[in-house]
Amino acid sequence: MEEYIGTIVQFGFGFVPSNWQVCHGQLIAIQANQALFALLGTTFGGNGVNNFALPDLRKKDAAGNYYRQGDIMADGLPYIESYICVEGIFPSRQ
Repeated sequence: MEEYIGTIVQFGFGFVPSNWQVCHGQLIAIQANQALFALLGTTFGGNGVNNFALPDLRKKDAAGNYYRQGDIMADGLPYIESYICVEGIFPSRQ
């Protein structure tokens, strides 16, 4: 099943599936991701000319350190990464 571009989900496995990017606030090129840029713009950062940023959905502990895949959070639950779909169906506004 093909997902909508911009869909954010969590997967319980430790790798990035095809057509997805991990949500760590990284900058990505507009030219290679025009459809996603049309949806997100510079909401999460970037210069809007060459690049834009994905949302940063990493969780931090009380000391401000980021959790990593496989870490156990303070509530005893495992940390699970969030991913955004970068290739798929462009959502309509109907």
